[in-house]
Amino acid sequence: MSVMTRFIERARSRQGRVVFPEGHDERIVSAARQLVEQQAARPIVLGKREDIEMLAQEHAICLDGIEIVNPLEWPKLNDYAADYARRRHMEDRIALRLVKKPPVFGGMLVAQGDADTMVAGVEHATATVIQAAVLTVGYAPGIRTVSSFFLMVLPAFEGRSEVPLMFADCGVNIQPTAEQLADIALSTYATAERLMPEPPRLAMLSFSTLGSAAHDDVHKVTRALELARQRRPDAAIDGEFQADAALVARVAAKKVKRDSPVAGRANVLVFPDLDSGNIAYKLTQYLAGARAFGPVLQGFARPVSDLSRGATADDIFATSLICLAQL
Repeated sequence: MSVMTRFIERARSRQGRVVFPEGHDERIVSAARQLVEQQAARPIVLGKREDIEMLAQEHAICLDGIEIVNPLEWPKLNDYAADYARRRHMEDRIALRLVKKPPVFGGMLVAQGDADTMVAGVEHATATVIQAAVLTVGYAPGIRTVSSFFLMVLPAFEGRSEVPLMFADCGVNIQPTAEQLADIALSTYATAERLMPEPPRLAMLSFSTLGSAAHDDVHKVTRALELARQRRPDAAIDGEFQADAALVARVAAKKVKRDSPVAGRANVLVFPDLDSGNIAYKLTQYLAGARAFGPVLQGFARPVSDLSRGATADDIFATSLICLAQL
């Protein structure tokens, strides 16, 4: 069973509600249509009904099964604003103005239990989506760093086909501190527990393997590993490893002279900075022919994800499935 087929089956069994704040974009409505046709979710598209109906007619998209919500007409809008004002310590009138904004309203739907996940970003900057989610959905317990991951599916690797790997962080944190890197590792591990077909084995990557080089950048990774292990002593997290020692058993046998649940068999890779993570996922995508799903945000109390401005309807559909599979 392919990765996406598995996610579709999981989504069908849960029938989650995914909210799309950018309902005036044809790609969003097309992705919502796909979710309905696959019986994978109950999509909620935000916007004025007449505008979305006109858009759907223009692009021959059936709206059956897609819930259209105009934030300005939402019966619980004032309740949302009051809750937002209480949590953000601001006046109700200011909160009401903010909650009317589609990304914030979408986040409030999730925070209030009227939706299960939010997918946005084709019209809004990543920073806007993250800020809206932080101020509404909030962080996952113990996490204070929003990050992102890519689900990479390699056509073949080490004698296996359709091999899924998770790469993080490839889209948000440029130069994370050791504390932020620990957050990224723990968020990615928790995400992998929900998404991966086998238990996660997370490698903290570096240009050094177990002290083979000395540098402040290496120390940052080893410090992050120490912090992550203190918070999740049960997790299979190890490092610092070079990529070959993390992924290839014969290399790990030479470079890692101790027992490790991760070395040579990692399926989750955490990069020390955005340079390495972003470069690695693009090289893997284009040189190895891997399919790259993401970036998907993580670190929130409920699944929320950003989208590339250039995302296609199929990209939006796939990202929605990944979010829904985490419910």
